[in-house]
Amino acid sequence: MEALLNRTAIITTVANFELYNRTSNLFPENIRTYVIDGRNGMHGLDSIFYMFKKLEDKGIDWLIMADEDVVFENSESVFSLIEFMKANNYSVCGVRDGGVIKHRNKNPYAINTFFSILNFKKISDFFNAKKISENQYIQINEFSDSLKHLQFEFDKVSLYEPYYCFYFWLRRKGEHFLFLNSRTFTKEDEKISNEVFHPDGTPLLIHTWFARSYGKNEKHTLRINRILDSIDTKSNFKNPVIFKDSLFYFKMKLLKSARKIKIKLS
Repeated sequence: MEALLNRTAIITTVANFELYNRTSNLFPENIRTYVIDGRNGMHGLDSIFYMFKKLEDKGIDWLIMADEDVVFENSESVFSLIEFMKANNYSVCGVRDGGVIKHRNKNPYAINTFFSILNFKKISDFFNAKKISENQYIQINEFSDSLKHLQFEFDKVSLYEPYYCFYFWLRRKGEHFLFLNSRTFTKEDEKISNEVFHPDGTPLLIHTWFARSYGKNEKHTLRINRILDSIDTKSNFKNPVIFKDSLFYFKMKLLKSARKIKIKLS
């Protein structure tokens, strides 16, 4: 177990540090904790590329990705989940972005990045940002997943999230995915949050959504606080290593301007 702890880390791209300071108390203990400061607009695919760059030499075998609006119910069970992934040759786990969550009717072949576990060491060995970016497409009937069990709507050809290319690329490389079960968490929650389960059927976490609204929108703040208050939030102070690309906002503005000029010239 100690060896696994030493080779496992958790990373969060944070847009709302007020919420992160509450939810991170429930994160798995005794592993390295990293934050990407997303207040400059960094998220999604840019965040994935950035984390591989910043963590490539940190000796990490398994990387847990969890947003700041993820509330762990049993954080220690992530370690048995990782052991399950190791035993069954899974490189990625997470929740489908279509068909599983009522208000996410996007692509069921990709994972929503609110929570994911990666075999970081294995993927790092062949990671290629350029190749990943070229995989933002999908072919009809390309993937053979049985989707008959999915309860809600989905779109098999959706390219809604720019980060889908990362998961499509991994699937096309032959990496195995473990799709976790989830259901609507209805306890005083207006059917927004979803609860995610370990493969053994036990509750793992609740994803509350609307992280950016916490502390700003009364409805979502009260809703998320009710969930947090219902869980035994023992003091588990995190002192994460924080990464921030201070030039990211300006680089994005320049790229946007360049695209506009290119469109005008064409």
